[in-house]
Amino acid sequence: MITPPSAEARREAGERLGALAVPAGALGRLGELGVWLAACQGQVPPAAPSNVRLAVFAGDHGVATHGVSAYPAAVTGAMLGVVAQGRSGVDALARAHGVHVRLVDVGVDHESGHALHVRRGSGAIHLEDALTHAETLQALEVGAAVAREEIAAGADLLLSGDLGIGNTTPAAALVAAGLGVPAEQVVGRGTGVDDAGLARKTAVVEQALQRAGARADDPVDCLTALGSADLAAAAGYVREAARAGVPVLLDGLMAVACALTAERLEPGVAAWCAAGHRSTEPGQSLALEKLGLEPLLDLGLRLGEGSGAVAAVPLVRAAAALLGEVALLAEVLPPDA
Repeated sequence: MITPPSAEARREAGERLGALAVPAGALGRLGELGVWLAACQGQVPPAAPSNVRLAVFAGDHGVATHGVSAYPAAVTGAMLGVVAQGRSGVDALARAHGVHVRLVDVGVDHESGHALHVRRGSGAIHLEDALTHAETLQALEVGAAVAREEIAAGADLLLSGDLGIGNTTPAAALVAAGLGVPAEQVVGRGTGVDDAGLARKTAVVEQALQRAGARADDPVDCLTALGSADLAAAAGYVREAARAGVPVLLDGLMAVACALTAERLEPGVAAWCAAGHRSTEPGQSLALEKLGLEPLLDLGLRLGEGSGAVAAVPLVRAAAALLGEVALLAEVLPPDA
């Protein structure tokens, strides 16, 4: 059972926000963010996160060879090296904002002797299950183990990122299954497919949903049929963070699809999450609405890797600073004012 963020701290933070020497409501979303952070930390005012840690879950997807992406599957393996060298987009953002990046190869299609590597790629979900049941449970535990390790390293804010050609297709399928909506409502252009590619991608997701049938009603079976090793790991990561009482800043479609799935696995996860940015993928907005989350940024980003969440980290720190450092109105007005 997931313990919710502190209701008492939320109440006290809301009162402090209303007592600051600023016009009522002037801090907008930043004020709301500070209250959420205070509730997660159980203290008022909240501390600005100083040990922010991002886990980028990497994997290959069988659908990538079926015309759903603008790039070949080989790009996943190539990008592993780029991230490892610290030369990816998210690496640059992370250095700018003091965020630690950890690359987790859960399901890239190559030989790996690492304990966190579940399998070589995941099945093409419109034709076969992405994983076996045992692999799904293994991937969930991989994500949980990564969260525990990052928390043990002092993380006070966790971020989830993704790396893998074709990953928006299973992510869209997870959202469709979780919300009970058709493929056409959740499928977007991903890496930038043209109209024909979008039509193929939509058909693949719809076929996958029909193939999974009622199995999609169970979140573990849903991950097995429609997900992937990396997405299952990300769901386990977010769920474990919530269990441990550590706030999570979500990224784009993949992170939000995994948070939605984690909420299905164990209700209460969403209360520990904030949304870093709005993706260009329609499924992300639908899933965020279901989770009750409003994105902090809307920059048209579709890079993935956790980039949108990292870009939003300064806003979380700013929200803590405002709630903790702005004078109270009672301190600046004379007693008889």
